[in-house]
Amino acid sequence: MNALTLIIAVSCILVIAYRLYGGFVAAKVLALDSSRVTPAHEFNNGSDYVPMNKWVAFGHHFAAIAAAGPLVGPILAAQFGFLPGTIWLLVGAVIGGAVHDMVILFASVRHKGQSLSEIAKAEIGPVAGIAVGLAILFTITITMAGLSLVVVHALKHNPWGTFTVFMTIPIAMLVGTIMRARPDKLTHATVLGMALILLVVAFGPYIKGTAIGNFFDLSETGVKLALPIYAFFAAALPVWFLLAPRDYLSSYMKIGTIGALALGIIFVNPMMHMPAVTDFIYGGGPIIKGPVWPFVSITIACGAISGFHALIGSGTTPKMIDNEKDILLVGFGGMLMETFVAFMALIAACALHPGDYFAINSTPAVFQKLGMTVVDLQMLSQMVGMDLAGRTGGAVTLAVGMASIFSSLPGMKHLMSYWYNFAILFEAVFILTAIDAGTRVARYIVQDFFGQAIPKLKDNDWKPGVIGSSVFVTFLWGYLLFGGDISSVWPLFGVSNQLLASIALALGTSLILRRSSNVWYGLVTFVPLVYLFTSVLTAGYWIIVNQYLPTHNYLNTILSSIMMGLAIIVMVDASKKWLDMIRKRLSGDLAAQQV
Repeated sequence: MNALTLIIAVSCILVIAYRLYGGFVAAKVLALDSSRVTPAHEFNNGSDYVPMNKWVAFGHHFAAIAAAGPLVGPILAAQFGFLPGTIWLLVGAVIGGAVHDMVILFASVRHKGQSLSEIAKAEIGPVAGIAVGLAILFTITITMAGLSLVVVHALKHNPWGTFTVFMTIPIAMLVGTIMRARPDKLTHATVLGMALILLVVAFGPYIKGTAIGNFFDLSETGVKLALPIYAFFAAALPVWFLLAPRDYLSSYMKIGTIGALALGIIFVNPMMHMPAVTDFIYGGGPIIKGPVWPFVSITIACGAISGFHALIGSGTTPKMIDNEKDILLVGFGGMLMETFVAFMALIAACALHPGDYFAINSTPAVFQKLGMTVVDLQMLSQMVGMDLAGRTGGAVTLAVGMASIFSSLPGMKHLMSYWYNFAILFEAVFILTAIDAGTRVARYIVQDFFGQAIPKLKDNDWKPGVIGSSVFVTFLWGYLLFGGDISSVWPLFGVSNQLLASIALALGTSLILRRSSNVWYGLVTFVPLVYLFTSVLTAGYWIIVNQYLPTHNYLNTILSSIMMGLAIIVMVDASKKWLDMIRKRLSGDLAAQQV
């Protein structure tokens, strides 16, 4: 199968899904109302609650949710062949992820921009609220530290990448100031910001060996220090000044690069050398030990469905929504755009010969046991300028795949090394926008959660609370990042992230059942919930029994069990609520309630 056929088919399905299914959920299930005042207007404080143009809100939301997941997850899942990943991305995104993102964004907007734990308390009950709050704090700490590790590996001793990423900060501040002072000049500010970023990207390769290059040639420790410091300012400063404009501009780079990759694939039209299904679907693979089900749905989170999206959708984004009708574009559309990104990553991986793919993503000792033969790996290593064998994790595979496609264009073959380094930079920018937004969301969660004991913390205009909460969350994940302990906890991310998505779907089901006169609309979130929750519990149990306990990894066993226990508590509490609402609705004792 060639890549062009897959791109055309996927693009058509995503566009149709947005128009038909997204439109149905927006108009019928949620009944989006453009006449309602959104929290961004009701609580506009010039800092956290600020109404944004729908494209700025879309840019922020897409940049924040599209982290390592849609890039790395599909690459790792390519171990099973291109067909399982393709099916899960399409079905998971349309039926699950896009609905999940739009419903949670809607729920937070209707709940005055509150976080997921506060929504759980209102929609299900206080027990669920506490359980969700603990689950969120656990998940987001692991997420921020884990994503930061990927950025550290991408930027250490990489002056081009570090310089370019750093320069997006003052550029974003300039653009944010212009948009704040002159909202009618959005186009001019966008053109200026993108021109400056392109100038920085073009200038970046030439700083090596200069005083500027030496200044930005940070060690691993230097990057680990710089990331929490930047995240603190992104969490504490007014959202219009740094976070929103930086994510907005980064979204153009992300979408532009993925668009260029799509055009490159169309012109090059590489063959999918990876078979539709490999022998590893039954388990025992060198990258993912478990079978294709349930692990394809755990490995590919962002791009299909991800609990982290619920944190953004109930964190920064709902406080920016100018008009409730924008939720369709931002929530449903943002998710489908990420799905397209994930497909580009899947194609980049599957266009490599299987031997080359497994040689890059397996340690030399493990690859030797597979009995496979490399095809182009030596040539690719020479063109890139480094030995690519044994560079596990997925990031290098994506960079090699992207660089290989770009360098196959006419006149580009000698630029393989340039495109490889550009792809690494691209991945770092992709991930960093999730780190800054995620840290700000974590600040909101800390304020809501601990605000039960210290009510003043819930006041977003109280500067000591804002600064203190920002310091707390950056220290928390920064400590894990520095200590390196997160590497032993990272396997928990896949399970905890999808458990959080299951919890979010349960909240969505409660919301729909309470406010809709048609109880069947609850199936919109209930159906993907049943599949995802079953899959993630199965995967969690499999990992504990087959990986953690045999290696005496009792810490991960305990943490996994706690996370699954919290999710089960929420599901039991929610199920009681659903049955009671359905019974009363069918008997006529309960009318639909507007939030």
